[in-house]
Amino acid sequence: MTFLAPYRLWLFAAVAVLVVFYAIAQFRRRSYAVRFTNMALLDQVAPKRPGWRRHVPAIVFLMAISALVVGFAQPARDTKVPRERATIMMAIDTSLSMEATDVTPTRIKAAQAAAKEFVDQLPARINIGLVSFNGNASVAVSPTTDHEAVKTAIDNLVLGERTAIGEAIFASLDALKTVPAADGTEVPARIVLMSDGTTTDGRSNDEGVAAAKQANVPVSTIAFGTDNGTITIPQEPLPIPVPVDKAALKSIASDTGGTYYAAASEGQLKAVYDNIGSSVGFVTEQREISTWFIGAALLLLLVTGAFSLIWFQRLP
Repeated sequence: MTFLAPYRLWLFAAVAVLVVFYAIAQFRRRSYAVRFTNMALLDQVAPKRPGWRRHVPAIVFLMAISALVVGFAQPARDTKVPRERATIMMAIDTSLSMEATDVTPTRIKAAQAAAKEFVDQLPARINIGLVSFNGNASVAVSPTTDHEAVKTAIDNLVLGERTAIGEAIFASLDALKTVPAADGTEVPARIVLMSDGTTTDGRSNDEGVAAAKQANVPVSTIAFGTDNGTITIPQEPLPIPVPVDKAALKSIASDTGGTYYAAASEGQLKAVYDNIGSSVGFVTEQREISTWFIGAALLLLLVTGAFSLIWFQRLP
């Protein structure tokens, strides 16, 4: 917690002065009582003295004043606020290598499950789109706030031959251009690209990176799978290795200002998406919480009045 007006906390000095005056008053009161030498008569005149209860209203009152001082200093805390105008393009690799079973049950099934959870955790007003890419790239869903449509498209992804990561970046950038600017300001956007392979078709990764840098759109990449993944195709008698090209994906993220992640299981992929959702879908801002302390002070003042009325039949 921080304070927007910390200099006002000096008012705690006034609270400290009140504490000192109260202590002095109690000391003088005790000294006066000691001068009343006939203790038996004192017990007959005031057989029931308030004792410790007389201090309770004063303590609660001082707590209320302290809460007001804190509230007056405008306390604030870091709060995640949805970036409701943000647009995210998910680009998911649908090459045949995604059939590998090194991730249970397969890479593509695990990717679909994690991607849908990612969509669920985003604020409702964030635009999200989907690009599917193998030997070419196509926009499955243009940026929209209809998150259910995106999840349906994720379920309907179809695998194909070859991999075109560069084309996926270009397709994502084209989709982002369809989002109108609000109030003449640039809409914050990011591409989240998940792949397990190496570009074998279409424009190169470098061309895609150059286009993303020119558009000022970071590309966060996820290298999904293990180095031991294999697939089997009818034309080949032996399993074909499909290791993840981590170096290429790391380079794309680094060159565009995005973040690189590596995930070798569905659980790790979900954790990656949680991290991306936190950093892309929200922005941390300081929000004032003065009302919390003002409300607490009012409650404490009411308690002070209640104690005084119940025990001493008067307000403090």
